[in-house]
Amino acid sequence: MDESEFHRAADAVLARIEAACSAARDLDADIEAGILTIECPDGSKVIVNKQAVNREIWVAARSGGFHYRASEGAWRDTRSGDELFAALAEILASQAGERVEFG
Repeated sequence: MDESEFHRAADAVLARIEAACSAARDLDADIEAGILTIECPDGSKVIVNKQAVNREIWVAARSGGFHYRASEGAWRDTRSGDELFAALAEILASQAGERVEFG
């Protein structure tokens, strides 16, 4: 994946996450300069951002930091192999108490 393909793919992922979180009852999501900030009801935040140099999407949450790389049609955690949207749904359920569907 070259840099322009990465940016297109990562921007689509961020937009999908923002739309799902914005539709959720108690979450506030905002993208600025390739950084998506999701604010939870208790004021804590989950940050999702692009790391173009590594061709990864990074997630920072109360439960830790996670790196996802495109692999075989999905974004997979570089350590566990977990899929990004499934993992993010679990992170938000735990941290925000909100179940988010990324469809």
